[in-house]
Amino acid sequence: MKYAHLVWGNLKRKKLRTALTLLSILVAFVLFGLLCSIRQALVGGVELAGVDRLVVRHKVSIIQLLPESYKARMERIPGVDLVVHQTWFGGVYQDPKNFFMQNPVEPEPFLTMHPEIILSPAERAAWLATRTGAIVGRNTAERFKWKIGDRVPIRTPIWGQRTWEFDIVGIFQGRDKGTDTTPLFFRYDYFDEMREPGRGRGLVGWYTIRVKDPSRAAEIARLVDQEFENSPAETKTEPEGAFAQAWARQIGNITLIVAGILGAVFFTILLVTGSTMSQAVRERIGELGVLKAIGFTPGQVLGLVLAESCTLAGLGGGLGLLFAWLLTLKGDPTGGLLPLFNFRTTDLLIGVGLCLVLGVVTGLLPALQAMRLRVADALRRL
Repeated sequence: MKYAHLVWGNLKRKKLRTALTLLSILVAFVLFGLLCSIRQALVGGVELAGVDRLVVRHKVSIIQLLPESYKARMERIPGVDLVVHQTWFGGVYQDPKNFFMQNPVEPEPFLTMHPEIILSPAERAAWLATRTGAIVGRNTAERFKWKIGDRVPIRTPIWGQRTWEFDIVGIFQGRDKGTDTTPLFFRYDYFDEMREPGRGRGLVGWYTIRVKDPSRAAEIARLVDQEFENSPAETKTEPEGAFAQAWARQIGNITLIVAGILGAVFFTILLVTGSTMSQAVRERIGELGVLKAIGFTPGQVLGLVLAESCTLAGLGGGLGLLFAWLLTLKGDPTGGLLPLFNFRTTDLLIGVGLCLVLGVVTGLLPALQAMRLRVADALRRL
């Protein structure tokens, strides 16, 4: 830019004021990045859900169990391709704060149902051959420094006051960037044999169904629920995306909460930055008059003031987005509570756009005042 030295010189004129304004903008955009990452962690499962998968849970609540015998009846429903089940284990490793998801599953159908879980043929074979075998996601394995061959103790109060031990036979990767690589999966046959009597033997948590034709998903969901109507354990069948969304909504409308917080923050920053730019222009009225007197056009004066506000917003916002990206680079900072925690490229681009909007909006009014300034009136201020 031809007049970049003038813009930079004006910003350096009041170093403390500029630094504080930059810091305010930086903090606002760090908060923007973190809140976007939290929103993605809580609702990201909706975007990753398979369009051909349905989830079948107890009609009353997901904490109510379903009979394992339901599987065979679901497989007979026309249009159903595959049925697998999972059960919430709810254990912790060594310390209550070391919480992550663990579910017993049937290995072969589970891996067929979830092709996004990448496991080597050798690890798959070891899981099928090891009764106490378990596979764990890369994130959790790195978190606890686990490796294949380790024996891991996990304690849960749900299935009996005892410590369960699992042999790590595989560490899986995610096919997609947003795939959750924090859970541990172990064999259902071992789980069902070892849980204490009276702790739900022969019962499972929920089923996942893969349909042959995704366009018939709603029809098949209705057929599944009709199959178990008036039974002791009636079902509610819904698309996997709706199931994931229901989990997220347990703590409220995440998108609305994030939008409300960000709206309040950016409105405050708008006032702070706008006040700073207005004050900066008032202090330089005489100088702006001199610029016009020596040949600067009203458009050039307008451009100088807008360039100053956009530079201020760009520097603060850019640094804030960079810090937010660095903070989320290694994923979940909560140790497994937010497994899909990441700052998406889409949100980063939105942040860049907000930087530009902030610069233009906060600088527009002072720039228009400077553009309309009469030379005679301005020179009187010298």
